[in-house]
Amino acid sequence: MAEDPDFTPAQRAGLDKHEADQDRTLAAMHRLEAALGAASPGREADWRGDVLGALADLGAATSEEYENAERPDSLLSDIKRNQPRLRNRVRGLRLQYAHLRDAITALQRELDVQESAVTDVADMRERLAWLLTAMRHQRARESDLIYEAYFDAFRADMARDPGTGRP
Repeated sequence: MAEDPDFTPAQRAGLDKHEADQDRTLAAMHRLEAALGAASPGREADWRGDVLGALADLGAATSEEYENAERPDSLLSDIKRNQPRLRNRVRGLRLQYAHLRDAITALQRELDVQESAVTDVADMRERLAWLLTAMRHQRARESDLIYEAYFDAFRADMARDPGTGRP
């Protein structure tokens, strides 16, 4: 990432940690999408196992992301501490993290229970697609909050890293 002289070392570390969390979660989301798109007729048990594995990866990634976002030295904590106007949005994002984690856990349990039953693949695909859409919405809200916090603090847009195009 390109160095920005406006960030303190702690803020830079928080931003880097946040990006690593998001990259790990995005990779898990892609794995789940691939598992959902696999053929299922005649191989429902294999399909369910692949989806469960991908969902477990997503659950682990989102749990770690949530735990890191809750830390006192996290980027969200820094925003909450230094920009009181944005505190409610930080709290809302953290609540949304918890809801998404709960949804992942519930879907994992449901797929586990269905091991001896026939899985309604179309229904499960639709429900997991909803989950992935909610996660994308969460990520967009969080990105918007970070950009807004940066702009409020420095009255400038975040510089882009020429290598990745990321701020």
